[in-house]
Amino acid sequence: MAESGGAQRPPRSGRPAERQADPALLADRLPPHSVEAERALLAACMRENGPEVLTDCLTQKIDADSFYRAAHRNLYAALLELNSQGREIDEITVEEKLRTMGLLEATGGRAAINEVAESVNSTAFASTWLQIVKEKAVLRRLIRLATQTVERSYESPDDIPAFLAEVESEIFRIGEAQVSDSAQRIDQPLDQVIRMINDILARRHTSFGVRSGFYDLDKLTFGFHEQEMIVLAARPSVGKTSFAMNVAENIAIRTAQNPEPKGVLVFSLEMSAESLAQRLLCSRAEVNMNKLRDGFSTSEEQRRIVESAGEIKEADLFVDDEGSLNILELRAKARRIATRNNLGLIVVDYLQLVAGMDNRASRENQIAEISRGLKAMAKELNVPVLVLSQLNRESEREKREPRMSDLRESGSIEQDADVVMLLHRPRNNEEEEGENEGSGDREKIRLVLAKQRNGPTGAIDLSFLRSCTRFANYAALEEVSG
Repeated sequence: MAESGGAQRPPRSGRPAERQADPALLADRLPPHSVEAERALLAACMRENGPEVLTDCLTQKIDADSFYRAAHRNLYAALLELNSQGREIDEITVEEKLRTMGLLEATGGRAAINEVAESVNSTAFASTWLQIVKEKAVLRRLIRLATQTVERSYESPDDIPAFLAEVESEIFRIGEAQVSDSAQRIDQPLDQVIRMINDILARRHTSFGVRSGFYDLDKLTFGFHEQEMIVLAARPSVGKTSFAMNVAENIAIRTAQNPEPKGVLVFSLEMSAESLAQRLLCSRAEVNMNKLRDGFSTSEEQRRIVESAGEIKEADLFVDDEGSLNILELRAKARRIATRNNLGLIVVDYLQLVAGMDNRASRENQIAEISRGLKAMAKELNVPVLVLSQLNRESEREKREPRMSDLRESGSIEQDADVVMLLHRPRNNEEEEGENEGSGDREKIRLVLAKQRNGPTGAIDLSFLRSCTRFANYAALEEVSG
């Protein structure tokens, strides 16, 4: 967990609580509710990744009336107001919002707000609390409707068919509120597809997605597309991070080949921001990092470093190097950056380092949850997400090209991914082995496109410059060396 206090267990419902005045509910029985779940859910909405939890609440159609206690209804209404205005949420802003709404005293003042905010120290069970609140609210609405139906039935309504139709409509409305509006007419996505096809034809089949900067890869994928989850997997020290950062550089930095750069957000759960910046700078300047650390660099290399530093500084490149992020925290941070910047790519380095939400679950189930969350983030933010992942040792043991089944810890990764790319050093024949050993600084790396939902699979060769940990188009370097 990212926070030290540990996760709070889902609260049990049904504990006696103060009775709320509601003439439509049966007077002699306590309506279904869970004050603990309501308090915990509100507290989760007020934590650092509160916007993520609030988004889930809105998706599940939780409104103020979903809360049993009047004070909780007031708090949730204030949270919705702050969220709609894009303001930060904490105890101070909530108190001020309640004051402007004229509800601070009725809610219990600052003491009540603090009590709610401090009731939990983790959002790990936010989805469980949300489900409890939702279920209790549905039951109360059904009781309310049933009670009203009984009372009206005793009054012998004149138009029985109209009365039945009205009751049926109310029950349907309650059921309808439990389902999110995700369906849409086919003409809407069809129009997007037609525009995309026209764009391809107008540009003579050039890439219509976000270009990686690697020509052979872009020919196969037509670029990285919005809402896609792209998995890049390899064994340790093959170059996952280097390749991902080269792609990020190609997207974020303005060049003649990239006249309209886009922002890139990198979650570096393994390397510090400083280490990543050093690698990016030396890679772009094509300067040997080891020699630089020893204080050896030519005037030409120093010129390239200064020039590359200026280019990188102008780029909308964001690095978050906080370790032990869970998927909720990661999505909340990404949403915050995406709302303020035009992101063309999000990089997660790497999937197995994302913390699980429930430490009691198996690691396979945790990875499955993280993978689904990353795919959901790509769809929500409408941005391609490049997820780095580790491979197991099977391909090395069997001395073969890696396969999707080699993805470490969970088969759900290959199911959720739209594109799966596997990096490896080709060592299957003596010719390739000899080429890699005898080519000095340059090494040939094979990139296998093992899965692509909307396109072909295949493999391409890349050149890896060991001294500056930089990937380059293989054909381009062949021409230069020739």
